Amino acid sequence: MIDPKIENSWREVLFDEFQKPYFTALREFLLQEREHYTLYPKGENIFAAFNNTPFEEVKVVILGQDPYHGANQAHGLAFSVNDGVAHPPSLRNIFKELHDDIGCEIPKSGNLTHWAKEGVFLLNAVLSVRAAEAASHKGKGWEIFTDLVIKELSQRKDNLVFILWGAPAALKASLIDEKKHLILRAPHPSPLSSYRGFFGSKPFSKTNEYLVCNGVEPIDWCI
Repeated sequence: MIDPKIENSWREVLFDEFQKPYFTALREFLLQEREHYTLYPKGENIFAAFNNTPFEEVKVVILGQDPYHGANQAHGLAFSVNDGVAHPPSLRNIFKELHDDIGCEIPKSGNLTHWAKEGVFLLNAVLSVRAAEAASHKGKGWEIFTDLVIKELSQRKDNLVFILWGAPAALKASLIDEKKHLILRAPHPSPLSSYRGFFGSKPFSKTNEYLVCNGVEPIDWCI
């Protein structure tokens, strides 16, 4: 379930991390949780962000918090939901900004796999959650792992765009070399904060402008 079945380029980058005591403890915690609770996403999708966007193909990082905790929603990509699932409020606002920013039609599906295949690494800070219990796996070790992932991307790559929505994501800016990369900060797209500056922040056009200026193929954001 948590034996890291992860794409090869990521396995090379993260191999040592999987051997560390905290990750062993995290693996045991998740095995015990599975015995007593329903967890999301399914075990085979925990590393979906990595498996859909190999390390060498990452152009953009969008950082979420933890997976959706409703039935059939989470499938391992931050902010994304399975096909046929109603768009959660934050995703609705992301799609509204997508339309207002670059004119894409609002997608019928909330599945963001297309973005992942374009080089958008959709990483949650925490990669699992109990059903109906938001943030239930916070502080169990995932943050150590995903902080390392952000550091490795910052150190090993150049000219990435890091999109940090909301205060928890903004704290991760300290892990990123802003001399090498573009950091786009904005309020979280949730209804509670989106009207305080998320709308009109233009993350999609700003990302593509930066990529093109650095000789990188822009993202096809339209789904």
